Amino acid sequence: DVYKRQLIEGATLEVPFLADLVTMADPTSPHSFLNYARERDRLYEFYFYETFQIPRREYDDYLRWVADRLPTTAFDREVTSVAYDPDGDSGGTEPDSDGADPGDGGTFVVEARSPETGRRYRYRADDLVMGVGSRPALPAFARDHADGEAPLFHTADYLERRDEALERDAITVVGSGQSAAEVVLDLLERQPDHGYRLDWLTRSDGFYPMEYSKLGLQHFTPEYSRYFYDLPQSRKDDLLAEQDLLYKGIDPETSERIYDTLYERSIGDRDPEFGMLATTAVRDLERLEGSYWLACEQRQQERSFALETDAVIFGTGYQRPMPTFLEPIADRIAFDDRGRFRVTEDYRLEGAFAGPDAGRVFVQNAPLHAHGVGTPDLGLGCYRNAIIVEQLAGREIYPVDRDTVFQDFDVDQFADHASVRADAPQSLSLNTE
Repeated sequence: DVYKRQLIEGATLEVPFLADLVTMADPTSPHSFLNYARERDRLYEFYFYETFQIPRREYDDYLRWVADRLPTTAFDREVTSVAYDPDGDSGGTEPDSDGADPGDGGTFVVEARSPETGRRYRYRADDLVMGVGSRPALPAFARDHADGEAPLFHTADYLERRDEALERDAITVVGSGQSAAEVVLDLLERQPDHGYRLDWLTRSDGFYPMEYSKLGLQHFTPEYSRYFYDLPQSRKDDLLAEQDLLYKGIDPETSERIYDTLYERSIGDRDPEFGMLATTAVRDLERLEGSYWLACEQRQQERSFALETDAVIFGTGYQRPMPTFLEPIADRIAFDDRGRFRVTEDYRLEGAFAGPDAGRVFVQNAPLHAHGVGTPDLGLGCYRNAIIVEQLAGREIYPVDRDTVFQDFDVDQFADHASVRADAPQSLSLNTE
C-alpha cells in the first residue's frame, strides 16, 4: 500500500522507470521493472508506450509483484517497539508466532502486532534497517477541525474522501507542490459534472515547476549526496531552504494540463469558476455549520482577507517525527541541537550501541538535513541500499557508483582536471570577506 493514497487516475511516477527497486544497483536482477513487464506479458506494450515515466498505478502493481516473490517479507506487521539488549541474551524470548526461531545473540528485540488480527510477533536482530517514510502534516490550526461536518483533510486522504468534497459548492486547495497540483487537476476535470467553485492558494511566491532540467538533476546523484554530507550543518540547512524547487514544485506536464483545461473552459468569455492566488498564507480558520471561513494574508501586499469555502484540502507537505517504536532506545540515539538524528555518511544512526560492527541502526531514507535533496528520491534508493548492504555483509555486494555526473561540486575534484593554481598572482584578490 505504499502508493495507495497517491493513485489518482492518470498520475505518473515523477522519475524514470529505471528508478525501480534494483536496476540502478543490478540491472540483471530478476526483480527489475523490465522483467516485471516481461512476466506480465507487457513488454511490447511498454516498448510502444515510449515514455520513461510510467503510470503510478503500474508502479504500485510492480511493487506488489516483487513483494509476492520475496518469501522473507512480512506485511500486516506493525512494529510497536524496539528494545536493545547489550548482552545479546535471549531473555526467554519465545519464537515468533510464525514458528521461526528468534535466534540467540541478537542485540535488538523487535515487537510487532497485526493490525488485522491483533496477533503479536517478536524478532531478534543484530542490526536494523528502517524505511518508515513520512506522515501527512496539517497546519496546527486545522487539526481540531478535521472531524467537522464540512470536509477538511490532507491531500494524502484525497482518494478516500474525494466524494465528500465533490458534493460541496466551493472547494479550496492549499499548497503548490505536486500532490496539491494533482488534486487541483483532478477536481478541474470533474468540475463540469458537479458545478462547484474551485480555488487554489499557496504561500509560495508562485505555482512553480519542479526542476527537471538535465543539469539541475545532477543534484540527485551519489556525488552530490557525498558533497552535501561533508558540508557544515549550518550551511546544509541554508542550502535546503534555497533548494525547494528541486523537489517541491509541480511536474511540468501537470502544470500544462491545468493551464490547458482552464484555457479551454474560458473560451467565449466563460467563467471557469476557478481562482488561484500565490504569496497567500492561510493563517487560521473558523468552522461554521457546513462550511469554513479561512483567514488569509497576501504577503507581498500585506493584505488580509477572509475566504468562505465548503471544503478545504491541504497539500501542506509531510513531516518525519521519530518513530514511536524507537522510544525504548531513544536515550541511546544521538541527536543534533535541533533534535534531529545524527546520521553517518553510510546511513547509520550515531548512538551508544555495542560498537561499530554490532547493534547498528541504518536509515534507508535518511533525513534531508544529513544527505540533501536526493534523500527521498527513488533514483538514489539503490545507491543507499548498496552502501547499507555492504556494511551489513562486511564486503561489497553491489558496486557503489562513482563519477556519475559531468558536474563537479567539490573544488578539489574540479582541480584534478582544471587549471586551478595555488600560486595565483598577489594582485589577484581571493579574499571572500
